[in-house]
Amino acid sequence: MSGLLTNRQAEELHKSIIAYLTGNNLPTTAATLRGELGVGEDVLDAEKTAKYQSLLEKKWTSVVRLQKKAMDLEARNNALQSELESTSHAARAKRNQDPTDWLPRAPTRHTLESHQAIVNCLAFHPTFSVLASGSDDSTIKIWDWELGELERTLKGHTRAVLDVDYGGPQGGTLLASCSSDSAIKLWDPADDYKNTRTLTGHEHSVSAVRFIPGPGPTNLLVSTSGDKTLRLWDISTGHCVRTLQGHTGWVRDVCPSPDGRYLISAGTDQTARLWDISAGAPPESKVVMTGHDNGIRCCAFAPAASYAHLAKMAGLKKPPSATSTAEFMATGSRDKTIKLWDARGICFKTLIGHDNWISGLVFHPGGKYLLSVADDKTLRCWDLSQDGKCVKVLADAHGQFITCVRWAPGVVTKTGPEQGGEGGGSVLDKSKAGGVSDVQIRRLIATGSVDKLVRIFAN
Repeated sequence: MSGLLTNRQAEELHKSIIAYLTGNNLPTTAATLRGELGVGEDVLDAEKTAKYQSLLEKKWTSVVRLQKKAMDLEARNNALQSELESTSHAARAKRNQDPTDWLPRAPTRHTLESHQAIVNCLAFHPTFSVLASGSDDSTIKIWDWELGELERTLKGHTRAVLDVDYGGPQGGTLLASCSSDSAIKLWDPADDYKNTRTLTGHEHSVSAVRFIPGPGPTNLLVSTSGDKTLRLWDISTGHCVRTLQGHTGWVRDVCPSPDGRYLISAGTDQTARLWDISAGAPPESKVVMTGHDNGIRCCAFAPAASYAHLAKMAGLKKPPSATSTAEFMATGSRDKTIKLWDARGICFKTLIGHDNWISGLVFHPGGKYLLSVADDKTLRCWDLSQDGKCVKVLADAHGQFITCVRWAPGVVTKTGPEQGGEGGGSVLDKSKAGGVSDVQIRRLIATGSVDKLVRIFAN
């Protein structure tokens, strides 16, 4: 010990040990140590013993905290080093050419401020440079993400707006919104966002709403609610055409497959369910996924572009056919984990890294990455080609809990669909879109937060 501590430090340590033993009712041991060290009452009396009594414990807890901080800094340093190595000059040059490697980066391209309360949801227009956001302030705001400007505010809901989505028949894009007021509203962007229809039927807050795509025109919309059901709506009539029952708790999120045949839903009953809603299929869930230790807040289908990476992670000899649209799924939970599932409902990978509830998931259009946001204020990028390794963290992407994330959709050019787009879209007329390029649309990701802000990141 003499080689590590100075004489004064050794004396302080001895006094602390004797005081600790005395305070823990070990007088014999304390007296023995006093005798061996020659620490008499003149050096350490009762008053000084009381002073030193808690010193050893305080030092010990300080060391533990410092060790944890050192480990966290070391892990952060390793992550930054890995990112630095992967972003060498050659790698950056290749990434700039290859859209499958585009990842969001700080600082934000725009920070949009106007909501008076939590921003719960976001949706990109499939064609134009327009972004919709919904908030606890009961309003929907329409933004021009290219300019970072507020275009209009939509009022109609009487309570918090929980989700928004663009979609509908080809050539007739609508905006759907849902709320804690138990209503779903349809808004027409082509008619100054007039509220064209209100859908009622849920008996509790409506937490998620999504247009169901299809190979041809479709009029279907799906919603989820605290009444434990999913409902399918015909937007042309406003009628509920089917109610899906199976969840035993609040259904928090839903995601349709790209071909509109399947749905994945997630709920507070700690399950995710895969539904086959194709013509003639029974309304019961096809697969029930269990494994999370808390409620599931978000879910997503993996695009076909990610099948090669996910098949390898799942131990498959070859990836499924790209024409199959419900082979792999991801769920994010309040248990702070993300789970990856196959079509049989088997969890083949759990991604751990967030320090708080997972609130949003989106697959990179190129298929190589999964992006997530959480109440730990971070946006994380998971590399599916590296067994789900977290390769990038945007720390403090918001000042408070992040509630949602959306990737700008892919577009269809006049020469055909682009590779790696998410969902597709209508033909992009650049004269109507204000000169917005396909690349600009593909490089954007937006997040909403408890701090009332909408932030747009670009690669």
